[in-house]
Amino acid sequence: MDFGGWDMPLHYTGILAEHLATRRYGGLFDVSHMGRILVQGKDSMRFLQRVLSNNAAALKPWRAQYTLIPNETGALIDDAYLYRFGDAEFVIVVNAVNLEADLRHLREEGAGFSNLELKDETEDSAMFAFQGALTREILKGELEFGKLPDPFRNCLSEVVLSGVEVRVSRTGYTGEPIGFELFLGADRALEVWERLYLAGVERGVLPVGLGARDTLRMEAGLPLYGHESGRVLDGEEIPAMAVPAARGAVSFSEEKGEFIGGEALAEQASDLRRIRRGHPGQTKILQRRIRLFALMDKGVARQDDRIFIDEKDVGVVTSGTMIPYWEFIDEGVTMRIADEIKRRPIGIAYVDIGLRIGQEMTIKVRNRSLHARIVSWHGRTEAPPHFHPILVDQVMKKKSKRKERDLAYDAETLLHKSLENHGWRQRRCVNLIPSEMTTSPLVRLLQVSDPVGRYAEHKELLTALGKEVFFYQGTDFIGWVENQLIEEMANFLGCGLIEARLMSGQMANMTVFGALLDHRNLGDRQSEPKRIQSVLNNHLGKGGHLSAQPLGALRDFVAKNPKTERFAVENFPVCDDNPFRIDLEATERVLESLNPELIIFGKSMVLHPEPVAAIREIVSAKKEKPIILYDMAHVLGLIGPSFQYPFKEGADFVTGSTHKTFFGPQRGIIGADFEDGNVKHPLWKAVRRRAFPGMVSNHHLGTLLALFMAALEMNAYKSEYQPLVIANAKAFARALNKEGLEVMGDPDLDFTETHQVIVYVGYAKGCEVARTLEENNIVVNYQAVPGDESFTTSSGLRLGVSEMTRFGMREKDFEELASLFSDAVRNKKGVGDEIARLRSRFQAIHFCFNGEPFDSLKTELLKTF
Repeated sequence: MDFGGWDMPLHYTGILAEHLATRRYGGLFDVSHMGRILVQGKDSMRFLQRVLSNNAAALKPWRAQYTLIPNETGALIDDAYLYRFGDAEFVIVVNAVNLEADLRHLREEGAGFSNLELKDETEDSAMFAFQGALTREILKGELEFGKLPDPFRNCLSEVVLSGVEVRVSRTGYTGEPIGFELFLGADRALEVWERLYLAGVERGVLPVGLGARDTLRMEAGLPLYGHESGRVLDGEEIPAMAVPAARGAVSFSEEKGEFIGGEALAEQASDLRRIRRGHPGQTKILQRRIRLFALMDKGVARQDDRIFIDEKDVGVVTSGTMIPYWEFIDEGVTMRIADEIKRRPIGIAYVDIGLRIGQEMTIKVRNRSLHARIVSWHGRTEAPPHFHPILVDQVMKKKSKRKERDLAYDAETLLHKSLENHGWRQRRCVNLIPSEMTTSPLVRLLQVSDPVGRYAEHKELLTALGKEVFFYQGTDFIGWVENQLIEEMANFLGCGLIEARLMSGQMANMTVFGALLDHRNLGDRQSEPKRIQSVLNNHLGKGGHLSAQPLGALRDFVAKNPKTERFAVENFPVCDDNPFRIDLEATERVLESLNPELIIFGKSMVLHPEPVAAIREIVSAKKEKPIILYDMAHVLGLIGPSFQYPFKEGADFVTGSTHKTFFGPQRGIIGADFEDGNVKHPLWKAVRRRAFPGMVSNHHLGTLLALFMAALEMNAYKSEYQPLVIANAKAFARALNKEGLEVMGDPDLDFTETHQVIVYVGYAKGCEVARTLEENNIVVNYQAVPGDESFTTSSGLRLGVSEMTRFGMREKDFEELASLFSDAVRNKKGVGDEIARLRSRFQAIHFCFNGEPFDSLKTELLKTF
């Protein structure tokens, strides 16, 4: 069929088959009809900032962004995608039917720029889309050179495929969470198409025509020019901001400056704020907006069908169809596609601004009135590798009324289940989760002893000569415990200052972040507090710790970069041959132009010590020296000669969890080493204020008591425990590798220098393998490794040896475990009984205080319960 002057197939094998293939396996689309306009020259950035709605200056090299080509009234000439290939080459991809009009508009606007080149490359180049769950692995297997883009939307890279240089982007128009678009020269396009087709067809991937491309984008809720935008409805142009996708494509950053349609779009943005505040009746421009709907009756709504509520006309259908979908079975991360296929009628509509999610409507379809409901989504993408359909009856399902219960029976059931779980976790299974640790009997007993449930809030008062003043009576004992705990933790960490009242490592980080914010705003009580201006940390997708991310604890404390309009956080570059290690040379280049206020070390997927000393040396010449925080949540118990000494290497703060490699209950800790008179010492005062009353009130005195005992144990036995943990991890890694499993890391270092071992088990197979191991009495942590899109596509297992080391396992025992582990994973053999027998040899906790007088005192304490 003719489409924008191109001869395009409506389908290859059938619209339904192509839709279903894309959703389950993958689809190969020839989208060479899309217009591609090359923008070059010194004036490129100024030109793009004027003619496009998004902030082109925020686009880093080898990134892309969705954007709009607006007119002065705030409607659309077109919507587009802007790609930045390298530093100075930009490509605007536009709709095929609008290419001539877009070029005419852009050239008219570009006439005022002296150093600007606009070139239509549509016929000289080709563009394919490769979308769906299997496309990553297929494309990766066909590469001859280069790497796929990082596993985040809008990332770009350059590869060689069939001897052809191909630019690859993590973009697409199907809603698939895994998808790519490929840019290449037209002369070699057929070779690449045929190679991808042959590589995919045996695995269920089909070529896809215009028909399924439309049903897929509709199911994803994506707008199409001429339907949801770029048209006149009821005598008015559809405003750009009436389209949900457009709202993230408009920037009002000062960096961007004035642009075509900016004033009109600003008015529309004001209307959106009025709507969010619950005042849809006060909008000035937006009287209607684009919404998704699901039909509750049999039938199909089509473009231009009218929508009514109680006979009042409230809108019009812009797109509608009947789509097929795969049923999913199970729940959570074990959810998977079944073989059953169903259909459902869906659509997109332009409706009155006040209509809300769940609103019921009537759509006039020929001579019938069909019942419909406004919905938030037709499907979701946040759990790759598949797009997941969201059915209207699932969303609207009401919770069943809770039945009357026998509370005594429930209490008895809880105890039975607790006994069963405790017996399994503590007696029959091998726990390899690296963030877990069974505490000693004494630590566990103290955790539930008085003063559990008591209060001991306190703070330093100058009027009391700098002494800590407690706000409750009966606290002499806990005051003594806290002082002793501070001394033990200071001895262990190798520093002079300790804050021990925090409940978790994340809370410890938040306390330091808040203290930095307080300190930088000291003396200014009139202005809004200024946030931390720049942070350098480890990327979450490359092992970084969640609590050091804007997604986690950092969010409320770090500023946004006015240029990028994102949080002012940069990530450490990592080595190409070992993504678990920071690339120091590349980091030094980053720090030539970056002046971070805060540098955060620490990972949750950690195989090596962090280069604290090297980075401290690099930043030592800077006029404004950054604060260095080492989040040692996962490696706190390894501080020492077998691992590293953070304060000796230049850390300002150490934070951590006290229950992972450390011997304690689940709490948090902060250490620092600023002497009184040090210019940074006021920061410590801010930390103390943030801890109490900022973060905690009652600081859970039972676990504090237990932490003191754990600190005594750690200081007594660390010289034996720490080297043994690392030796066990190395032995386990070597043995797993010898068994044929793919162990990640540096083989010259026995794959690890910590308590952790990372094993690659196949793309998106991590959860499945972890479940198999659990059925065989081995408990592990499935893990997204560098290159994975999400935890739902985890390709790895994160294993830790610290707890089983504490139960007495040694190198030869981990070698035995590796053989059973391999039998379960590679040979699909049931080894649950063998694992239980192995575990039966390791029942007692080591590296703790046993014998007399401890046994007698434990018995005496138990008598008081």
